[in-house]
Amino acid sequence: MALSKPKIPGTAQHFLECGFEDCERNCEFYCNSCHQQMCKSCRDQHLKIPENKNHEVVLYQQRKRQLPVEKCKIHPTKDIDIFCEECNVPLCSKCSTMQDHRGHQFIDLEVIYTEKFEICHTELSKIHNYFVPTSQDLQREVREDATEVKQIMDSIRTSMKAEAESLKNMVDTVLSENMEELNQIEKSLLEKLQSQEKTFDDYIAYLSDLVKEFQSYLSSTELSNFTTKLPENLKIKSIPETTKPVTPEFSPAQYSKNDVDKLLGKITVTNKKEKLRRVEPMEIASFSTSMKSTSQQTKQDKHVKSDKKQTLSLSASVTKVREFNVPGVDNVYHVSLDQSDRLWISDNDGNLVQIDLQGNVIQKIKTSGGSGYHTVTQDGDLIFTDQYKKVINRITQDNNITEFIKTGDWTPLSIHSSHINGDLLVGMWKIGEVGKVTRYNKTGKELQNIQRDNKGQKLYSEPHYITENINGDICTSDWSKKAVVVVNKSGQHRFSYKGQESEFNPYGICTDVLGHILVCDGVSDTVHLLDQDGQFLSLLLTQQQGVEYPRSVCVDDENNLYVGQRDTNTLTVYKYIK
Repeated sequence: MALSKPKIPGTAQHFLECGFEDCERNCEFYCNSCHQQMCKSCRDQHLKIPENKNHEVVLYQQRKRQLPVEKCKIHPTKDIDIFCEECNVPLCSKCSTMQDHRGHQFIDLEVIYTEKFEICHTELSKIHNYFVPTSQDLQREVREDATEVKQIMDSIRTSMKAEAESLKNMVDTVLSENMEELNQIEKSLLEKLQSQEKTFDDYIAYLSDLVKEFQSYLSSTELSNFTTKLPENLKIKSIPETTKPVTPEFSPAQYSKNDVDKLLGKITVTNKKEKLRRVEPMEIASFSTSMKSTSQQTKQDKHVKSDKKQTLSLSASVTKVREFNVPGVDNVYHVSLDQSDRLWISDNDGNLVQIDLQGNVIQKIKTSGGSGYHTVTQDGDLIFTDQYKKVINRITQDNNITEFIKTGDWTPLSIHSSHINGDLLVGMWKIGEVGKVTRYNKTGKELQNIQRDNKGQKLYSEPHYITENINGDICTSDWSKKAVVVVNKSGQHRFSYKGQESEFNPYGICTDVLGHILVCDGVSDTVHLLDQDGQFLSLLLTQQQGVEYPRSVCVDDENNLYVGQRDTNTLTVYKYIK
């Protein structure tokens, strides 16, 4: 059979056809002897030819690579086509008969060439499908880190300037008060001295009159003036007694640069060792042309939740699954999901109970109360705040209670344990300072304080509920500010949501696997659904669905939505994600 089609390169990715004339069937086989690609039918015809009966016909994937034509330098009319294993050099067939190679072992050079070709092809596949994409991903991560570093530094600069401005204002206030006090003291002293000066004016006038009288006696020629008019026991009035004023003293404050550092706050660089960036391992499997892209696999490994997220969407309607009463509480103001398929429920009177998903009480404790004041860590420990003592308590699974963090002058209102890294996010309040959010690590070390936006404006008033979105955004429900305030993980203000009506009074807040933000509104008695960027999507629950006074929301790992209300201890479960 004559060939009519050119051979397709071994690295080709397109559709392979049989190489025989007038045959348009798929290529399945390859003849290593004549380097011909063929279909099953043509293979059978090819092997029926007597001179082809010893041809090596294999599956196309197992083919040998055809040697590029290279002439032997010793025998220019011969092609190099064999390999001497002992000398480790390629030869032509005539070279193998020479004295230098007599008795040596030879193999088909095509075998060596095919092996080396596959090695190169495999390594190229690794480079294109794993090393380059992975390096590009890490490079993007470095760039994102650089952006984040700049944002954090800008946030620190803003906070430092705000603290300095606050200190300046306090210095100006104290200076003004001290100046006013000094002015009053000066006024009082001068009035007293003016009075003393007048006393001496009067006394000097008296002496002047007395001088004139005595001079009149001395100038008189009549003796009777001395005998009858001049008093015998004349006494000059004593010089008036006056006091020397005591002036105030100024004692300069004894302070150092360290004292100023304490007032303004200090930049601290932790001794924490930098972590190596995680490089996903390369799957050592098949690196053929049909090999799955390792970079894609890496992304899948990194974003398992994202893949799951892509299979989920909002349902057309919200469905009530069930409801049950929670013994031990008067209402349901906050819900924390326990890892062991249990819930912690609190009311607004300090009652905090742990229940199973059937509503059975497991344990109950009395607390100082609050709104979103409890959370469960990745280790299953309950964390709750004490507003009166200004501490954060931890209850381990063996029921040991410890004071975990002391918050100083700040009252801890709300708390959330991050599902991303285990950090604790705490919403706080202080008289005269309004509100802030503080981040602590798992051991209770303070990592971050968020209080102002990039313009120096205070972000929070009283952040009574707090949660974290899947992208690391920190979401707070601040009913004094009448807004949901959202910042990114660096503390940069992203947006504030103030409802859809003229009035908005946010209570419980949570997020879901799709990045939605759910928040209760105490004015319209509804649950608002926002997207990750703060855009209003819908009123997820309204009075038409039986919701009257929603105060708490919580979404579990199965995308069940738990809703608690003000005047009832009934906890209602809904489905809104399919």
